[in-house]
Amino acid sequence: MRFPRWLKRLLSSLVIGGQAISSISKGHFNKSDLTDQLMEAGPASFLIVLITGISAGTVFNIQVAAELSRQGLGSEVGGLLAIGLSREIAPLLTATLLTGKVATAYAAQLGTMKVTEQIDAITMLKADPVEYLVVPRLIAMVVMAPLQCLLFYLVALWSGQISSTAFYSIPPDVFWNSVKAWMDGSSDLPFMLIKSIVFGLQIAVIACGWGLTTRGGAKEVGTSTTGAVVMTLLTVSLMDVVLTKVLFG
Repeated sequence: MRFPRWLKRLLSSLVIGGQAISSISKGHFNKSDLTDQLMEAGPASFLIVLITGISAGTVFNIQVAAELSRQGLGSEVGGLLAIGLSREIAPLLTATLLTGKVATAYAAQLGTMKVTEQIDAITMLKADPVEYLVVPRLIAMVVMAPLQCLLFYLVALWSGQISSTAFYSIPPDVFWNSVKAWMDGSSDLPFMLIKSIVFGLQIAVIACGWGLTTRGGAKEVGTSTTGAVVMTLLTVSLMDVVLTKVLFG
């Protein structure tokens, strides 16, 4: 029985991810490359997260505030927005943005190194490609994904408050009091960060796995990059269902 190539690559990615985690636990990784990868997954991606957070908070809040205001529940807009963002919108949209911005870069970079035999050269120098290339990227995503998610959450909430006040005359203090009441003592923010960490780990493992299993010529690099994005989005969506059930079920 022959397994489809995508399944083989997925299994290879899981093995690569396990090797990377093992290297991290031993403190073995390319420290010189870590700063560059932190910049790639963090500051270099802030702008797209910022703009999307503003748009998402405003659009979501227009939909919610319009309906609640008609029912005389305008004072609850802030709390509902905060819950919706923390439980689902912020971690999932942030993961989608990082997949488009960072996962594509990882898959393309490693795929190009693979087809140009740079990975073989690293191996011949008795260096571990996983330790040298994958581990810094994995650490960067696990560190930066929750920070990006928190940035998205705060920006979206702020834009929601501004749109509530501008379009539906909901006073800022009413909005923020609602947020405080709904989120007081809530575990939603910690759970949001847990989701984003898991998603960040998935993005790094699959993108790097697809890059390192690239074969053929330059054309295959593009195919691998596309495949990495598709598989990342699928697995993140499935993991989101599992985490939502476990954390909020």
